[in-house]
Amino acid sequence: MLIIGICGASGSGKSTLAEELVKKITKPAVLINQDAYYRDHAYLPFEERAKINYDEPCVFEHDELLYDMKQLSEGKSITRKQYDYANHRRADQTNELIHPADIVIIEGIHAFYDERLRDMMDFKIYIRVDPDICLLRRVKRDINHRGREINGIAEQYLSTVKPMYERYIKTYIEYADLIVAGGGKNAKISDILAFYINAGQVEDK
Repeated sequence: MLIIGICGASGSGKSTLAEELVKKITKPAVLINQDAYYRDHAYLPFEERAKINYDEPCVFEHDELLYDMKQLSEGKSITRKQYDYANHRRADQTNELIHPADIVIIEGIHAFYDERLRDMMDFKIYIRVDPDICLLRRVKRDINHRGREINGIAEQYLSTVKPMYERYIKTYIEYADLIVAGGGKNAKISDILAFYINAGQVEDK
């Protein structure tokens, strides 16, 4: 099983690149979104859940993601994890399975945070995009797809997104095997990566 990690700032195009690769790779491939592994704070009222810093590393269930990746690497299926962004709650699909595949792509803002998970990755891609572009993309995404309002987006960006990018996310570039500029919508990049993966030029450890 070949494990590919994709990391970068919020709004950099990680999911776009990952989804394009899954479409273009000719071998069986699955996508794991780190966002699906947010901790579930069901015990908190909505107002308190909305104030949580969702951009710091400890807000993710790293052990759970690592366990699922080990299960897949051992040829075992896992349940699909999901997250409800509008209500800040986990929304796992326990009746839906993700089966082992030849290629597994993991994407997320802290995909390179956990050394144990990094060590499982055969190839690591960091997407480098100007922070202003990332902010514009994030605004459009959160309004159109996550039910957020502009004031809340702006407050979250200034209080958590930007500080966590400066403290953590931009440093992950040092772990990358490949740095992609311009974002995940770069069709040439997805075509080239898919070509090398399909040709067996990117191999597992």
